[in-house]
Amino acid sequence: MPIAEVCVFVGLPESIIAAACSRSGQRVLHVDSRSYYGGNWASFSFSGLLSWLKEYQENNDVVTENSMWQEQILENEEAIPLSSKDKTIQHVEVFCYASQDLHKDVEEAGALQKNHASVTSAQSAEAAEAAETSCLPTAVEPLSMGSCEIPAEQSQCPGPESSPEVNDAEATGKKENSDAKSSTEEPSENVPKVQDNTETPKKNRITYSQIIKEGRRFNIDLVSKLLYSRGLLIDLLIKSNVSRYAEFKNITRILAFREGTVEQVPCSRADVFNSKQLTMVEKRMLMKFLTFCVEYEEHPDEYRAYEGTTFSEYLKTQKLTPNLQYFVLHSIAMTSETTSCTVDGLKATKKFLQCLGRYGNTPFLFPLYGQGELPQCFCRMCAVFGGIYCLRHSVQCLVVDKESRKCKAVIDQFGQRIISKHFIIEDSYLSENTCSRVQYRQISRAVLITDGSVLKTDADQQVSILTVPAEEPGSFAVRVIELCSSTMTCMKGTYLVHLTCMSSKTAREDLERVVQKLFTPYTEIEAENEQVEKPRLLWALYFNMRDSSDISRDCYNDLPSNVYVCSGPDSGLGNDNAVKQAETLFQQICPNEDFCPAPPNPEDIVLDGDSSQQEVPESSVTPETNSETPKESTVLGNPEEPSE
Repeated sequence: MPIAEVCVFVGLPESIIAAACSRSGQRVLHVDSRSYYGGNWASFSFSGLLSWLKEYQENNDVVTENSMWQEQILENEEAIPLSSKDKTIQHVEVFCYASQDLHKDVEEAGALQKNHASVTSAQSAEAAEAAETSCLPTAVEPLSMGSCEIPAEQSQCPGPESSPEVNDAEATGKKENSDAKSSTEEPSENVPKVQDNTETPKKNRITYSQIIKEGRRFNIDLVSKLLYSRGLLIDLLIKSNVSRYAEFKNITRILAFREGTVEQVPCSRADVFNSKQLTMVEKRMLMKFLTFCVEYEEHPDEYRAYEGTTFSEYLKTQKLTPNLQYFVLHSIAMTSETTSCTVDGLKATKKFLQCLGRYGNTPFLFPLYGQGELPQCFCRMCAVFGGIYCLRHSVQCLVVDKESRKCKAVIDQFGQRIISKHFIIEDSYLSENTCSRVQYRQISRAVLITDGSVLKTDADQQVSILTVPAEEPGSFAVRVIELCSSTMTCMKGTYLVHLTCMSSKTAREDLERVVQKLFTPYTEIEAENEQVEKPRLLWALYFNMRDSSDISRDCYNDLPSNVYVCSGPDSGLGNDNAVKQAETLFQQICPNEDFCPAPPNPEDIVLDGDSSQQEVPESSVTPETNSETPKESTVLGNPEEPSE
């Protein structure tokens, strides 16, 4: 009967809370039914992603009834069943366009020996074997998941079966020696070695076999986000010194899609005056307006009359050309043309401008090896201070004391009680009965593997963000983030492209029009044609993800006061919502504790029983640590010389 002070389940906000509680001296137990860290914030290798898709199909097809927990409930207790299925992912569709010359002996380079204990069933293995011997059609039939119904022969491109790893095993090895490395090192220094005779794939001939073989070079995020250089998450990473567990790369380009073409947007002062897209008059107009946006709160008379109008209408009154209005609205403020009010637009523009120059010419950073590194970083901090982690360990129900109406324990898959004072749980764990009054939004996501950038330049290692405005009433603007191989998220010669928007239909219906504008499907004929204008699409995945942000606690039925619910990923570009959630809940659990303070200097730590030294109070350690920890963490890069 394990006892903890805080019991945590899944996700980035939960991982931050776990780290903060462990740092403050709480006993933390982190339980997850999955075999990887981070829940829907995770990152996968290519084979890991295919296994994740398969896992969702099996999760939907197999109905498991475990009544063991019912026998454990006493007379003075009642149980709140938890969901046995994760219903946060729906409408999954997979398409493979790359040449399918797959042979049976093609394996993922550097793959670890499979743990046979993790194989779910013989039927699953047979389905995977059948998939290996079949050739996937160019356009796969839609795979619903809401459903989550993924026919085994169509849910994946043919490839080796693998347990759903999230690069934690490989990351553990590579991270041990990577803290002192620069983020500008060659990818081959940080990823598992491939055989020496492996040739770099030719740009015009990237096959599905090569994607499978180089699968461990992919780190594919389920949620696509960036870090604002002066955002809450960067500040927290520096303050807590968790930044030492990760490396980051500066986003190099802000792009705009206008009149069918992609162009680079000048956003810093240097970019504006060096731009050949803008006339001298436009440059002055833009600099004057951006200067006002930084100080807009000091001049309320300038915008007060427009507070009831949209930001788009307000821009039309500011003596800006249509070209500049477009850049400011869609590439700097990144707000909706029809729904964002003037104040929201000015606030977003100010935030963008304030983040410029801290680590480079754009406001954004991206974590090497993917967004999934971030929850793992906080999990490492939690473990350093004594946190215990149990993966592949499902929980059946919450045990509530009838008299106090507080949760006193949870019962796991083995019928064992886990007692704790506080329970932090992600929304996806709650049953339909508990969430019957909750109205969820959805996020439409697409993940693409392409053979080129949406905007070709002399430098091929570009990390770009692009916003494609909504065209139809009721639809939403689509955010496109394009990652190159130096971000450690894809193999050389390819780009990993993430598309995200609020859902109005299924993910494919929402995003396919943008994919068709920016890319062309790979075909053997076009592979021989050097004059193809658009980058070729090699592989695509579409899915809808639940957005449980902004759900009020009051919407959940009969939730005990010591059970705290965190949301999954939201549709925003940054991670501020996750950090705010984590800090708010931490203050409820530990009201008099500092939120994720920097760890003490190892030289000042005195072990119990060491009579040769007196114990140093933490209050005297913290200032010393802060004085040694620069405001701009060295792991995040020198602000004057961003790593690219």
